[in-house]
Amino acid sequence: MTFTGGTAAALTRPRADGDTPVDISRVPAREAAERELSDPRYHENDPNLLQRGLGRFWEWLDDLFGAASGATPGGVLGLVVIVLVVAALVAALWWRLGTPRRAPGTTGDSLFADGPRTARDHRTAAARHASAGRWNEAVQERMRAIVRSLEERTLLEPRPGRTADEAAAEAGRSLPSHADDLRLAARAFDDVTYGGRTADEPAYRRVEALDTALERTRPTLDTASTGTPS
Repeated sequence: MTFTGGTAAALTRPRADGDTPVDISRVPAREAAERELSDPRYHENDPNLLQRGLGRFWEWLDDLFGAASGATPGGVLGLVVIVLVVAALVAALWWRLGTPRRAPGTTGDSLFADGPRTARDHRTAAARHASAGRWNEAVQERMRAIVRSLEERTLLEPRPGRTADEAAAEAGRSLPSHADDLRLAARAFDDVTYGGRTADEPAYRRVEALDTALERTRPTLDTASTGTPS
């Protein structure tokens, strides 16, 4: 029997092994291939979602770095030098200035963070911190002892929310011989409390000596903090 036409011939033309070939159209063939490739065996070594994300990030970073180095004099070497110089400048400024300080008087800058305590309580706490080598806390408590003592002696009017700088300025008017030392003590308090600085034993001893000296100093009554003339 004789068939004419390419399709009929393809369906009946025997293969070398004696089987009759099967003509599969394009769509079923693609679907069959997709089913085969979806077998998990073919994807055991594929990168996971995190690995793919990291790969895309590093590609983006490489493209960005390449673009920046192309626009920088000296290419990659010039870009590296610029980055190192900027990093050195930032480190130098941070070391010199410390953590940016808040302006005195802003919310949260109050000298006394907890409830009312006596000057003696603050001195006891300062001595305890000093004996343990916690100089930041020792400086803070000794400055609080100074201000509380001045309030107890009525050289300062008790006022919630007062900052160390404000207390030093007010106390300096009634104790002018210690005005500079009071400002330095307030600065030490601000540095360790808000400026990210670290105190040491000499810094604490200076505040301690000021506290002792103030206890022995008589105020100048005509410039007392109350502002009342003598």
